[in-house]
Amino acid sequence: MRRLSLILLCAVPPAAAHMVSISTGEISIDGAQATYVARMPLFEVQHIKDAGPALLDAIHFSSAGQEAKRASGECRSDVNENALVCTATYEFALAVEALDVASTFHTLTVPNHVHVLRGTLGGKTDQAVLDLSFPKAQLRFRPPTLAEQAWQETLAGVTRAAGGAAQWLFLAALVMAARSRGEFLRLAAMFLAGEGAACLLLPLSGWSPAPQFVEAACALTVAYLAVEILLLPKAGMRWAVVGVLGLFHGLYFATFITDTGYSAGWVLAGAIAAEAVLLAALGGLLSRVGQAAGASLARAAAVVLLAVGLGWFFVRLTG
Repeated sequence: MRRLSLILLCAVPPAAAHMVSISTGEISIDGAQATYVARMPLFEVQHIKDAGPALLDAIHFSSAGQEAKRASGECRSDVNENALVCTATYEFALAVEALDVASTFHTLTVPNHVHVLRGTLGGKTDQAVLDLSFPKAQLRFRPPTLAEQAWQETLAGVTRAAGGAAQWLFLAALVMAARSRGEFLRLAAMFLAGEGAACLLLPLSGWSPAPQFVEAACALTVAYLAVEILLLPKAGMRWAVVGVLGLFHGLYFATFITDTGYSAGWVLAGAIAAEAVLLAALGGLLSRVGQAAGASLARAAAVVLLAVGLGWFFVRLTG
């Protein structure tokens, strides 16, 4: 019991990091010259001294094995966009045919930060998604094959589902909320269905939820499940409640899909597969730990989950 509580407490600092952390960039290439414009949400750089220069130093472009020289660069805070907007020009040794890019934005912001880069060259476009798992990419300015697209977008779903402490925290709470193996399967199925429904319905609604709202809502889902475990141990229809909670978590994937332009089908396939594996692993682990520690384990861990969920909620609400 003490070990599990320590594990959950260790999730507090990572959960305080942004669950939804996305920036965008556009690079327009003309021969051996390029113009790059990046937009980083202001709340991502509040802790960075001289954020503008630091961001421009955190991304590098090269072609044919030679790094481009940054000829100019400036950043400004755009209140209307609530973003730090940086513009820079680059000079390459030769005319660009394929562009290599390397980003360390995830070291300046939060580990799960995603930078979506779109490039234009001679009327052709390409896109790269850069994060901790894939800090380097190449834009080849040709349409990807179906196999390349499926692999890239499915892997992105896997990374988004398994790459953050916030996701792990909720999945652990979901496993603990199940009172039997049959209920565990129903809860897992409804949660995944809720995520998928959010990804399909959000684009039709025209609503664009703010990242802070998505994170605050996800934090409350953890706290609510903890309350169910502590105060409503015999509550019915828990599967329906979890389905609704899945809708809030689906907003995270829906936001990612909107920002990247990826296919909802491929991203969801990767995310659901990853979460199913994590749920199965956590279910087996917590089941064995629970049998060894006794009935008091769930209540003790639920108290920790409640504290983490409420703390995470108030951090996002005020920040």
